[in-house]
Amino acid sequence: MTAPYFDALAIGDHIVHPVRRTVTETDNLLWTAMTHNPQPLHLDIEAARATEFGQILVNSTFTLSLMVGLSVEGTTLGPLIANLGFDKVVLPKPVFIGDTLRCESTVTALRESKSRPNAGIVTWEHRLLNQRDEIVCQGLRTAMLKRQPDT
Repeated sequence: MTAPYFDALAIGDHIVHPVRRTVTETDNLLWTAMTHNPQPLHLDIEAARATEFGQILVNSTFTLSLMVGLSVEGTTLGPLIANLGFDKVVLPKPVFIGDTLRCESTVTALRESKSRPNAGIVTWEHRLLNQRDEIVCQGLRTAMLKRQPDT
């Protein structure tokens, strides 16, 4: 288990996740095809060159999913019962093929579960940054985590 139980968390806890990921053309193409997104900006280099970006723009839902995936180690791997929601997701900078992304997370809220005495609810603010330390995706994720088992 690489993530703490609910009881071990405190508001303000900050995690710099160790895994980084360089986005490839294959990542973007497969994700866009799997999600049936026909947006030429993600699939057609000539159409993308005619935009203000001048190149293929990585699918924003891939960017969001990568942010969540990179954050799992250190936040939910092990004690997760369920993700409960995502909120206030923004994509302030574009992601391009070849960008290397990393994630940081901060605990912003904690509360006891009303329905499960063995669990608590935590909210993290996740930030996904590129190789220039620009935030490319940011949002809140709320999840239910197990409490430390009685020994």
